[in-house]
Amino acid sequence: MRILVIEDEAKLADYVKRGLTEAGHTVDVARDGIEGRYLALEGDYQLVVLDIMLPGIDGFGVLSALRQRHGTPVLMLTARDRVEDRVQGLEAGADDYLVKPFAFSELLARVGALLRRGPAASEAATARMTVSDLEMDLLSRKAWRAGQRLDLTAKEFSLLALLARRKGQILSRTTIAEQVWDMNFDSDTNVVEVAVRRLRSKMDDPFKPKLLHNVRGMGYVLEERA
Repeated sequence: MRILVIEDEAKLADYVKRGLTEAGHTVDVARDGIEGRYLALEGDYQLVVLDIMLPGIDGFGVLSALRQRHGTPVLMLTARDRVEDRVQGLEAGADDYLVKPFAFSELLARVGALLRRGPAASEAATARMTVSDLEMDLLSRKAWRAGQRLDLTAKEFSLLALLARRKGQILSRTTIAEQVWDMNFDSDTNVVEVAVRRLRSKMDDPFKPKLLHNVRGMGYVLEERA
C-alpha cells in the first residue's frame, strides 16, 4: 500500500518511514502542513499518517482540506493526550488517533486495521502470495506447498506471512518477535527458534526446494535458492 506520513520531527518521520517500508509499504514523507496538504490532495494514497502540530498548516487544517475531496483513512499523531484534542480530530474526520510516544508495533497494528477497512481492502484481502511452489491466501489464512494444504497454527501462519511479505530479506529474531508476538526481544527466550523449527518441519522439510533458511548471526530469510 502507498502511505503518506506528514510529520515535522525528522527522526520520528524517518523511523516511521523505515518501519512501514520494511513492512512492505511504499511511503512518502511531508515535513510541514503545506506540503502535506498538497500531497494528500494530489497523490494516490491508501492511508495518511498525520501529525497535529505542524508548521505552515496544522494537522486539523490538513484533515479538513482532505475531507472535502477524499475519504482516505487518516491516523492522527499527537504529543497531547487531551480528550478535547482526540474528540476534535475524530469529529473532523480522523479514523484513528495515536499518542506519542508510541511503540511501532502499535502503529503498525493500527495502520493494518485502517487499511483493512479502507477502499483498497477488498483488493488486498483477496491477494495471494507465492514463493516458488508455496502459496498463501491472506484472507482465508491458508497455505499450500506443491498443492498440498499446510496444517499451520495461527502463529505459524503469521510467521510465514511475515517472511513471505519480505521474501529475500533477512529478518532478525528481534523483528520477528516484535511483529509476530508483539513482544520485546529477550536473548534468553527461544520462542522464535522454536516457532521457526516447527514451521520448517511442516512447510519445508517434506518438500524441495528448501525455502526457509538460517543466516548465521543475522536471522532468517524465505527465498528460493539455486
